[in-house]
Amino acid sequence: MEENFRMIAKCFFGFEEILEKELRALGAQDIEKGVRMVSFKGDKGFMYKANLSLRTALKVLKPIYSFRANNEQALYKGISGVNWSKLLNANQTFVIDATVHSTYFNHSEFVSQKCKDAIVDQFRERTGQRPSIDKQYPDLRINVHIDKDQVSVALDTSGNSLHQRGYRTATNIAPINEVLAAGILLLSGWDGQSHFLDPMCGSGTFLAEAAMIACNIPANINRKEFAFEKWKDWDNDLFDTIIESLMKKTREFHYTIKGFDKAPSAVSKAKDNIRNANLEDYVTVSEDNFFDTEKEVEGKLHIVFNPPYDERLDIHMEKFYANIGDTLKKNYPGTNAWFITANLEALKFVGLKPSRKIKLFNGSLEARLVKYEMYEGSKRTKFQQ
Repeated sequence: MEENFRMIAKCFFGFEEILEKELRALGAQDIEKGVRMVSFKGDKGFMYKANLSLRTALKVLKPIYSFRANNEQALYKGISGVNWSKLLNANQTFVIDATVHSTYFNHSEFVSQKCKDAIVDQFRERTGQRPSIDKQYPDLRINVHIDKDQVSVALDTSGNSLHQRGYRTATNIAPINEVLAAGILLLSGWDGQSHFLDPMCGSGTFLAEAAMIACNIPANINRKEFAFEKWKDWDNDLFDTIIESLMKKTREFHYTIKGFDKAPSAVSKAKDNIRNANLEDYVTVSEDNFFDTEKEVEGKLHIVFNPPYDERLDIHMEKFYANIGDTLKKNYPGTNAWFITANLEALKFVGLKPSRKIKLFNGSLEARLVKYEMYEGSKRTKFQQ
């Protein structure tokens, strides 16, 4: 049996709880929620499974060593305390990502350099050879995190951020990050048990993520590579077994997932991305202006979208957001509508009262995810029945 070890899944602010839920559902042990991260225990197979499956994780790290250091000598000595030849050969490449919150060290670049020196010197002394740095495609990606004088060294199991799912080759202006899209969908309560609409779908990220959630398809099944595939203990057969067991748990979807965009270029990109993700059976995209549309389906409809705000596109803010409110109210009865905006001022013009507001960040922009409930008929008659 493989031994369990501790791992850390990094996430966006506000996603800690849903990431914790995802980990619990996958079968993680000893889960602890932090800020922008959740730690847990699992074995090597679970590490593969977490990278393949987690929708709201940006990276999965495997801590290997920690020590205290308040100067460069102590940092060098601490990094030298790891036997790097167990993890890396002299003819391989590595890179160090450093994050620093400390008065003792004020430059992450300097920390990376010092750690690199310690690793290279260890190899040179033992073998006469040294591994080299490759920032693009390293064989080993090492994460060094310094908080005050506490240094944590971890291996990056993922490599490129997990939002790079592998299906999105074409993007529109200011596309939403795939992990942010998946988190918004989960926060909105999307579970695949109704019809779904993204009325301003851009390059189709919400549509692809909504379909994968609905069908329980692993989030990163289309990804080309994970960092752990270059490790010394890489187990291809185990990885294939994990994929096979995850794909057995996919499920059928009996509703519709639809996207509109008024820009032909966006519609074309969205269709390409949906095709890349092998989701054409579940998703349709058409060229339509949301403000000229009405609800096309019977029963419950779940709407999630990312309308433009000033940072990105040139629109008349007051009129645009007033139109959103009017269209929802008049043309979309019996729907729950969610959207994210970083223009908090613009929300005043929607003319509807949100039933929920959740603080998130879209990149560096503070944003709100808001929910509007559209009742069948008037609200008053609903409560009189």
